[in-house]
Amino acid sequence: MSSTESIKLTALSSKGGCGCKIGPADLREVLQSFSPATDNANLLVGLDTSDDAGVYRINDDTAIVQTVDFFTPIVDDPYSFGQIAAANAISDVYAMGGTPLTALNIVAFPIADLDKQILGRILAGADNKLKEAGVTLLGGHSIDDQEPKFGLAVTGTIHPDKIRTNSGAKPGDVLILTKPIGVGILTTSIKRGLLTETEVERVTQVMATLNKEAAETMDDYQVHACTDVTGFGLLGHASEMAKGSHVELQVFAHQVPVLPRVKELAEAGAVPGGTKNNFNYLKDDISFAESLDQIDQWILADAVTSGGLLAAVPEAEAECLLADLQNKDMEAAIIGKVADGNGHIVVEE
Repeated sequence: MSSTESIKLTALSSKGGCGCKIGPADLREVLQSFSPATDNANLLVGLDTSDDAGVYRINDDTAIVQTVDFFTPIVDDPYSFGQIAAANAISDVYAMGGTPLTALNIVAFPIADLDKQILGRILAGADNKLKEAGVTLLGGHSIDDQEPKFGLAVTGTIHPDKIRTNSGAKPGDVLILTKPIGVGILTTSIKRGLLTETEVERVTQVMATLNKEAAETMDDYQVHACTDVTGFGLLGHASEMAKGSHVELQVFAHQVPVLPRVKELAEAGAVPGGTKNNFNYLKDDISFAESLDQIDQWILADAVTSGGLLAAVPEAEAECLLADLQNKDMEAAIIGKVADGNGHIVVEE
């Protein structure tokens, strides 16, 4: 290929439009086959609750937050792909309440088959988001691979007493989501040529938006639990919050912000395998209102790339936080509440 404009990056991905992680059931089966060292007193957040990042205490005032994420192309524009991958990787640090500081690029690229300018544009897009986040690129690692992949390992810092985990939700809390869902269905539709240029730009903008401002806005409020919505979907990450917090989450389906045309495209068959896998893994832990059909249920489990933050906050502060987020042009919404329970989710109409 001789031009960065002539290649459809999503066509080079065997996953085609979802870039999904290994399914949670498969991953947990693997993790159960060995015993990682988790008895270090300085390990403040590890594998126990499937949280967004690991946190390790350095001293009484400082802990490091570490995370890594990479995936196959989900949009065709290389620069946008780099932006999305960087925003997605950095997001885990924001979800924990930390400040991202440094990053390492992770690159897999068919260097003999694709123009090097394509890789250059991917890296430039990522660099754009790193600069926006105030993150310093330290380097990275690359391999020659027939299927392009890109992402970053990110390190940040946080005070040990100010960590936001996904396991602190309390009965009476209100659930706030800061970005619309439906990304997996739309990126699958990109590969199938079902979106207009304007629609591609819209979903790209959502994915490329950092969660920096949302996380910083939450600093002025009590946040009992927080996670970012990514490959496990809204209901998947909500399920981890419910189980980790030993509570029941009640989700109001009609209040969940969804990107335009998602249901129409899902009804036309553009539901990624990762979304269906999420749903199948979760369905025994979720009670759905009878009025919600299979498509509605799949949308709530849709595999997301670079989604928003899902936060559990005290009811007394929820409306103020929501207004603050919306005044900063975020498509945030109150989508549910927390009740007594033990890990179940009830989805109401």
